[in-house]
Amino acid sequence: MTPAAGTRLWLRDPLAILAEGAAGGIVVAGSRIVERVAGGARPAGPVDAVFDASRHVVIPGLVNTHHHFYQTLTRAHPAALGKPLFPWLKALYPVWAALNPEAFRLACRLAYTELLLSGCTTAADHHYVFPRGLERAIDIQVEEARALGIRACVTRGSMSLSERDGGLPPEALTQDDDTILADCERVLGLFHDPAPGAMVQVALSPCSPFAVTRRLMRDSATLAERHGCRLHTHLGETRDEDAYCLEVFGMRPVDYLDEVGWLSGRTWLAHGIHFDDGEVARLGRAGVGICHCPTSNMVLASGRCRTCELEAAGSPVGLGVDGSASNDASNLIESVRHALMLGRLTYGAEAVSHRDALRWATEGSARCLGRDDIGRIDEGREADLALFTLDDLRFSGAHDPLAALVLCGASRADRVMVAGRWRVVDGAPVGIDTGALREAHHRTALALFGAA
Repeated sequence: MTPAAGTRLWLRDPLAILAEGAAGGIVVAGSRIVERVAGGARPAGPVDAVFDASRHVVIPGLVNTHHHFYQTLTRAHPAALGKPLFPWLKALYPVWAALNPEAFRLACRLAYTELLLSGCTTAADHHYVFPRGLERAIDIQVEEARALGIRACVTRGSMSLSERDGGLPPEALTQDDDTILADCERVLGLFHDPAPGAMVQVALSPCSPFAVTRRLMRDSATLAERHGCRLHTHLGETRDEDAYCLEVFGMRPVDYLDEVGWLSGRTWLAHGIHFDDGEVARLGRAGVGICHCPTSNMVLASGRCRTCELEAAGSPVGLGVDGSASNDASNLIESVRHALMLGRLTYGAEAVSHRDALRWATEGSARCLGRDDIGRIDEGREADLALFTLDDLRFSGAHDPLAALVLCGASRADRVMVAGRWRVVDGAPVGIDTGALREAHHRTALALFGAA
């Protein structure tokens, strides 16, 4: 049961908790954490309710910093199997042109629900396809986030450079710069909440160097500064992108980012794989965040993000599941495990720990989104929490509960709290019939996007 307003809830004696000085649990009041309780102690103040967390590993709610919700409708699509990024995109662009508002709403609902079940409490989605009829896509995302009670960063993505203009996407999925910028103003005015504890924030997200104009990049940066919002785009994902930037702009992607006014702490980038040492240093000095997408990077064989070097240089490093047609899931705790494994393969077994991977998915991701009110279990932070049990056979024999969560492959949270309210209880999302959702979503996917 969700605590009543004003109730002080003690989550007592967790099996393990990712917080210092909280072995005895934490106290939640309203939407915030108000006390960490030492092991063997009781809360300093009175409590109104107690939740026995002795079966649970408690971590901060995971923060997903890059996704494409609409792609849940084209998972494992035959047209895209076994392809790297550019051929993969060109195979799926014509398929995605059939996207409509009803299908998009189901895709968002399903993605948000999947993320919640994986322990995610804040989700950033990068939506950049706007076929005719889907002009109000961002409104739909906000409505679905509010209905489910998940914290959201909705990024108003865009593509304005079609094949006809020397870009990659077909004209049917693009909009002109003026239309895009006008809608960015609209959604910022309607939905962006810059205050601490915000449930919905907006970022501006031109898709990539090969899909938007220079003008759109520059004007988006100006607009973001005026509204106090963040900027997001794909960058450094593939060698093909490097070659495109050199051919079209006469410079590498990071130089282009600097030229259009994006090399700042307001920006976070998806993927960030193919940066050289000098570029890593420049990004770190500017405080540009990097969203590491380990699962998608492996599926598309794009390469390995230089997480350790970027973090050491000063860049916030977060995690994202990326598109659900290049992952092909919306499960952030699984991506934490993938980040650990890929990090160890890259840097060595002693260089990346389970705590590093969990930090990227929590505090690092929060920093990418410019937030210091989420991502940690501490007094004054939002009560966004993911609680996992270790009851499955895969965890039997595990000695370190926090390490087991990652190493043994946790995939589903037992309880999830967002802003002090339970949104997942006993492994089920509150108020969602997952069977009915799956049936409606899958039927729509096959009807709209089924292979001929």
